[in-house]
Amino acid sequence: MSNLKRPRTPENGHQESNPLKSGDRPRPTSAEGLDAGEFEDEFEDEFESDEEIFEAGVDGRPDEEREADEAPDAMDVDQDTFIPGRHKLSAGEVLAPDPTTYETLHTLGSTWPCLSIDIVPDNLGSDRKSYPMTIYAVGGTQADKGKERENELMVMKLSGLGKMDRGQESSSDEEDSDDEESDPILETKSIPLTCGTNRIRAHQNAQASSSNPPTTLTASMMESGQVLIHDITPHLTSFDTPGTVITPQQYKPISTIRAHKSNEGFALDWSPLHNDGRLVTGDHSGSIFLTTRTAGGGFVTDTTPYTGHSGSVEELIWSPQERTVFASGSTDGTVKIWDTRSKKRQHAISVQASTTDVNVLSWSHLTPHLLASGHDDGRWSVWDLRNWKGAATQTPEPVASFTFHKEQITCLEFHPTDDSIVLVGAGDSTMTLWDLAVELDDEESRDTAGVRDVPPQLLFVHYMEDVKEGHWHKQIPGVVVATGANGFGVFKTISV
Repeated sequence: MSNLKRPRTPENGHQESNPLKSGDRPRPTSAEGLDAGEFEDEFEDEFESDEEIFEAGVDGRPDEEREADEAPDAMDVDQDTFIPGRHKLSAGEVLAPDPTTYETLHTLGSTWPCLSIDIVPDNLGSDRKSYPMTIYAVGGTQADKGKERENELMVMKLSGLGKMDRGQESSSDEEDSDDEESDPILETKSIPLTCGTNRIRAHQNAQASSSNPPTTLTASMMESGQVLIHDITPHLTSFDTPGTVITPQQYKPISTIRAHKSNEGFALDWSPLHNDGRLVTGDHSGSIFLTTRTAGGGFVTDTTPYTGHSGSVEELIWSPQERTVFASGSTDGTVKIWDTRSKKRQHAISVQASTTDVNVLSWSHLTPHLLASGHDDGRWSVWDLRNWKGAATQTPEPVASFTFHKEQITCLEFHPTDDSIVLVGAGDSTMTLWDLAVELDDEESRDTAGVRDVPPQLLFVHYMEDVKEGHWHKQIPGVVVATGANGFGVFKTISV
């Protein structure tokens, strides 16, 4: 199902944008408002008698003119589905979402765009389905050249996220209509930074007691090559606890990792199985460093890196079930599996996953032998790690592979509770939802034969300009939070 429609007479023009990679900054666009015109009765005094009106038709126009305007070819809006990479917009055309395909859809702007965003777990409960929604998140900005001092780490609370009014609500929903139609609000706490953030990840330890909130940390991979670790617990607390005082010291990082020296990077990940905080970080030189928490609450980085990639390390991700195992993706086209127990700092397995860069990875939380990779040529694949045996480089066949996107894959994530559902973002300014469980029989294949180059597993296409990263919200089923050139997007489709 696609939600993208093509209005033939848009309010504003469409600007083509190039996909971003390796620190290029997304640039926000603005729309110019339209001046309201004065109302004028174009039929006033046009006809002098009732007979003349009758002859001209019920709306005062000749029958031929009215029938021509009512013909399908003369409609003001072309509702044909737009397929990225297959269709092109004409001059002056813009894409418009089909509201009937969304359960919720919101866009919130920021001063500067972010390359990276992460969702912060909260204490509002799991499996939430009521509206309006509240979401906590963190992001790192990418200010324009010359304005690097305006960069910030944004601690965010997104609230008032209501449900779409599709005109299909029953009378039983009328009591909740005020809440569902509330305006979205973006509240932020700003931590100043001196350069742009390439990647940010949040980590939360277990709650010590019911009266004390859990500690929430962020790790930010900076353009300078440093990795900054902040404790944002007081910033989050201040959203909901009036009078919370944030001291100047709490705006400073609690630790700075300098092991990468001046090598910029995009890859970092917190281990989900280490409550105290264990972090891997990678850079353009191909080096990967492991940082662990000390008994006194500080952080220490092993000075001996994990090496083996011949290109930049673009992605790192820990195994959801093995405490000592993580995977890496690189511009050398390989995916490598590492075990921190190895004293040689060498990979255990290496697979040539692509002839182009491996940009992103996702590990299934439900089926730990499934790993997905997204590549620079627009292809993304799902691998069965049980077929990755032996230490030598090899090229096994993926269990699934798709080339629907024609630009580089920028984000990729398995659904947290259904590993047949996958979220994919790409440089063609679209995010797609996929259902890997779909299999067509012969009759269905005949029915879809006219849909060229569109795999049956494709569920949904969402447009977001220069989308860089998106995540499923683990506590609100089906909700996606993403970042792009024009700010942040929150959506949930009726298909997931």
